[in-house]
Amino acid sequence: MKNRVAIVTGGTSNIGLEIVKLFLKKNIDVALVGSSKESVNNAINIIQKERYESNVHGFDCDLSETNNLSKLIQQIAKRFKRIDIVVNSAGILDLSEVEDTTEETWNKVLAVNLNAPFFIVKQSLSFLKKSNSARVINISSNSGRMGGYANGMSYTASKGGLISLTYGLSRKLAKFGITVNCVAPGTIESDMLSARDSETKAELIKKFPIGRFGKPDEVAHAVYYFAQENSGFTTGTVLDVNGGMFTG
Repeated sequence: MKNRVAIVTGGTSNIGLEIVKLFLKKNIDVALVGSSKESVNNAINIIQKERYESNVHGFDCDLSETNNLSKLIQQIAKRFKRIDIVVNSAGILDLSEVEDTTEETWNKVLAVNLNAPFFIVKQSLSFLKKSNSARVINISSNSGRMGGYANGMSYTASKGGLISLTYGLSRKLAKFGITVNCVAPGTIESDMLSARDSETKAELIKKFPIGRFGKPDEVAHAVYYFAQENSGFTTGTVLDVNGGMFTG
C-alpha cells in the first residue's frame, strides 16, 4: 500500500517542522509548505540528514494570497497523486496593542491564520474524499480558547475563528468520512516566543501550572493522534496542549 500523504503548512520550523519529522517517522509522505524557497530548502536539508524512509517534498507559497492556493494543491497532487491529511500549522503572530492595530496587520494575520486553512481544505476536498482515512488538523492556540494574555487581537480572532471552523467543517465533512480536529497549544518554545521580551516571558510562565513552556514535539504528538487511521471516531475536537493554563 502506498504511504498516506500529508500536507503540512508552516512545515519549515518550530511546531510544523516537528510534525513533518514525526509523520515521516510514521511512514507518512509529506508535502512540506513554507513561505519562501530559502526556508523550504533549509528545512529539507535538515530533514534529509535524518534519513527517513518516507518521502518529503517542499513547496513555497504565500498563503496570504488565496489565489495561490489552488496552484499549490495542484502541484502537490501532481507530485504525490493523493492527499490524505491536511495540517494547517502555518501562522503569523501579532503583538499589537488594540489602539496600534492597523487594518493591514489585521487582514494579513487573518489571511494566513484563518482564510488559508479554509481554502486549502476546500481545494483539497476532491482528494480527501477519495481517502479511506482523510484527516484535517488545525493548529489553533490557547489565545483562541480564552483570548490570550500578550498577543494582538488579530491573532486572537484568527485562532478563535479556526476553532469555530473546526467545529463547522467537522459536521459538514463527516458524511465523506473526513474527520476535522484541532490542537490548541499554549506558549511553545519557538520563534514566536523569541519575539517576546524577557519581562513578558517571565509573566507568561507564571500562567502555566506545570511551570514551563511547551515543546514543539509535544504538539506534534498531539497532532499525530488525530492523523492516525484508528482515530476515525474522533472529530470536532479541540485538544489543549497548554500546561494547564486553560482547562475549560
